[in-house]
Amino acid sequence: MAKKEVKKNLVFRNKKAFHDFTILDTFEAGIALEGSEVKAIREGRVNLKDSFVRIIKNEMYLLNCHISHLSTAHTTYRPDERKDRKLLMHRKEIDKLFTKVTKDGITIVALKMYFNSKNMVKVQIASAQGKKLHDKREDLKRKTMQRETQIALKSYK
Repeated sequence: MAKKEVKKNLVFRNKKAFHDFTILDTFEAGIALEGSEVKAIREGRVNLKDSFVRIIKNEMYLLNCHISHLSTAHTTYRPDERKDRKLLMHRKEIDKLFTKVTKDGITIVALKMYFNSKNMVKVQIASAQGKKLHDKREDLKRKTMQRETQIALKSYK
Protein backbone atom coordinates (compact mmCIF):
# COMPACT_ATOMS: atom_id res chain seq x y z
CA MET A 1 0.00 0.00 0.00
CA ALA A 2 1.27 3.44 -0.90
CA LYS A 3 1.38 5.91 1.95
CA LYS A 4 -0.72 9.01 1.55
CA GLU A 5 1.48 12.04 1.01
CA VAL A 6 0.87 14.69 3.65
CA LYS A 7 2.30 18.18 3.38
CA LYS A 8 4.19 19.33 6.44
CA ASN A 9 3.31 22.69 8.00
CA LEU A 10 0.19 23.43 5.98
CA VAL A 11 -0.50 27.16 5.88
CA PHE A 12 -3.86 28.72 5.07
CA ARG A 13 -3.73 32.48 4.50
CA ASN A 14 -6.33 35.21 4.66
CA LYS A 15 -5.33 37.27 1.62
CA LYS A 16 -8.36 39.53 1.95
CA ALA A 17 -7.11 40.79 5.33
CA PHE A 18 -3.96 42.22 3.77
CA HIS A 19 -6.09 43.95 1.13
CA ASP A 20 -8.67 45.42 3.50
CA PHE A 21 -6.53 46.25 6.54
CA THR A 22 -3.23 47.79 7.54
CA ILE A 23 -1.55 45.24 9.82
CA LEU A 24 -0.11 46.70 13.05
CA ASP A 25 0.92 43.85 15.40
CA THR A 26 0.83 40.08 14.98
CA PHE A 27 0.31 37.42 17.64
CA GLU A 28 0.28 33.63 17.67
CA ALA A 29 -2.64 31.88 19.35
CA GLY A 30 -3.63 28.28 19.88
CA ILE A 31 -7.11 27.20 18.93
CA ALA A 32 -9.50 24.80 20.67
CA LEU A 33 -10.66 22.25 18.10
CA GLU A 34 -12.29 18.84 18.03
CA GLY A 35 -10.66 15.80 16.45
CA SER A 36 -12.58 15.78 13.21
CA GLU A 37 -11.86 19.50 12.73
CA VAL A 38 -8.11 18.87 12.96
CA LYS A 39 -8.42 16.15 10.34
CA ALA A 40 -10.40 18.52 8.13
CA ILE A 41 -7.66 21.15 8.48
CA ARG A 42 -5.06 18.57 7.42
CA GLU A 43 -7.20 17.90 4.34
CA GLY A 44 -7.20 21.62 3.56
CA ARG A 45 -10.86 22.35 4.22
CA VAL A 46 -10.33 25.77 5.79
CA ASN A 47 -11.55 29.20 4.72
CA LEU A 48 -10.36 32.25 6.67
CA LYS A 49 -11.70 34.81 4.21
CA ASP A 50 -14.26 36.59 6.40
CA SER A 51 -12.98 35.51 9.81
CA PHE A 52 -12.32 37.91 12.65
CA VAL A 53 -11.63 37.80 16.39
CA ARG A 54 -13.79 39.11 19.23
CA ILE A 55 -13.05 39.33 22.93
CA ILE A 56 -16.07 38.07 24.87
CA LYS A 57 -15.93 37.91 28.70
CA ASN A 58 -12.11 38.15 28.72
CA GLU A 59 -11.77 35.23 26.29
CA MET A 60 -10.89 35.41 22.61
CA TYR A 61 -13.03 33.72 19.96
CA LEU A 62 -12.43 33.21 16.27
CA LEU A 63 -15.69 33.96 14.49
CA ASN A 64 -16.82 33.17 10.95
CA CYS A 65 -13.97 30.75 10.23
CA HIS A 66 -15.24 27.98 7.97
CA ILE A 67 -13.89 24.46 8.60
CA SER A 68 -15.98 22.03 6.58
CA HIS A 69 -16.64 18.50 7.80
CA LEU A 70 -15.03 15.38 6.38
CA SER A 71 -16.99 12.79 4.49
CA THR A 72 -15.16 10.11 6.50
CA ALA A 73 -16.36 11.52 9.84
CA HIS A 74 -19.31 9.87 11.59
CA THR A 75 -22.61 10.99 10.09
CA THR A 76 -24.36 11.68 13.40
CA TYR A 77 -21.47 13.80 14.62
CA ARG A 78 -21.00 16.86 12.44
CA PRO A 79 -19.83 20.00 14.22
CA ASP A 80 -21.13 23.33 12.98
CA GLU A 81 -18.82 24.54 10.24
CA ARG A 82 -18.93 28.21 11.27
CA LYS A 83 -19.08 27.85 15.05
CA ASP A 84 -17.19 30.17 17.38
CA ARG A 85 -13.80 28.68 18.21
CA LYS A 86 -11.93 29.66 21.35
CA LEU A 87 -8.42 31.04 20.95
CA LEU A 88 -5.80 30.27 23.57
CA MET A 89 -3.53 33.14 24.58
CA HIS A 90 -1.90 34.53 27.70
CA ARG A 91 -3.97 36.90 29.82
CA LYS A 92 -1.51 39.81 29.32
CA GLU A 93 -1.76 39.53 25.54
CA ILE A 94 -5.56 39.43 25.67
CA ASP A 95 -5.64 42.51 27.92
CA LYS A 96 -3.24 44.35 25.60
CA LEU A 97 -5.43 43.61 22.59
CA PHE A 98 -8.59 44.52 24.51
CA THR A 99 -7.24 48.00 25.35
CA LYS A 100 -6.28 48.56 21.71
CA VAL A 101 -9.69 47.51 20.45
CA THR A 102 -11.66 49.61 22.91
CA LYS A 103 -9.56 52.80 22.82
CA ASP A 104 -8.21 53.01 19.29
CA GLY A 105 -11.02 51.34 17.36
CA ILE A 106 -8.74 48.65 16.00
CA THR A 107 -9.96 45.32 14.60
CA ILE A 108 -8.46 41.90 15.29
CA VAL A 109 -8.30 39.65 12.22
CA ALA A 110 -6.99 36.14 11.57
CA LEU A 111 -4.11 36.18 9.07
CA LYS A 112 -3.21 32.53 8.76
CA MET A 113 -3.73 29.07 10.23
CA TYR A 114 -0.91 26.54 10.28
CA PHE A 115 0.64 23.56 12.03
CA ASN A 116 3.69 24.39 14.12
CA SER A 117 6.70 22.09 14.60
CA LYS A 118 4.87 20.10 17.32
CA ASN A 119 1.88 19.48 15.00
CA MET A 120 -0.36 21.84 16.95
CA VAL A 121 -2.80 24.03 15.04
CA LYS A 122 -1.95 27.70 15.51
CA VAL A 123 -3.62 30.87 14.27
CA GLN A 124 -1.71 34.04 13.55
CA ILE A 125 -3.89 37.00 14.46
CA ALA A 126 -3.18 40.68 14.04
CA SER A 127 -4.42 43.99 15.28
CA ALA A 128 -5.35 45.90 12.15
CA GLN A 129 -6.79 49.18 11.04
CA GLY A 130 -9.21 49.40 8.13
CA LYS A 131 -8.04 50.93 4.85
CA LYS A 132 -9.95 53.53 2.92
CA LEU A 133 -10.82 52.93 -0.73
CA HIS A 134 -8.10 55.26 -2.02
CA ASP A 135 -5.49 53.44 0.11
CA LYS A 136 -6.52 50.14 -1.46
CA ARG A 137 -6.16 51.63 -4.94
CA GLU A 138 -2.71 53.00 -4.14
CA ASP A 139 -1.59 49.60 -2.84
CA LEU A 140 -2.83 47.89 -6.01
CA LYS A 141 -0.96 50.41 -8.18
CA ARG A 142 2.23 49.93 -6.17
CA LYS A 143 1.99 46.13 -6.38
CA THR A 144 1.42 46.16 -10.15
CA MET A 145 4.41 48.50 -10.62
CA GLN A 146 6.60 46.17 -8.55
CA ARG A 147 5.39 43.15 -10.51
CA GLU A 148 6.07 44.87 -13.84
CA THR A 149 9.59 45.88 -12.78
CA GLN A 150 10.33 42.32 -11.66
CA ILE A 151 9.14 40.97 -15.01
CA ALA A 152 11.21 43.57 -16.87
CA LEU A 153 14.33 42.70 -14.85
CA LYS A 154 13.86 38.98 -15.50
CA SER A 155 13.47 39.52 -19.25
CA TYR A 156 16.49 41.82 -19.28
CA LYS A 157 18.82 39.15 -17.86
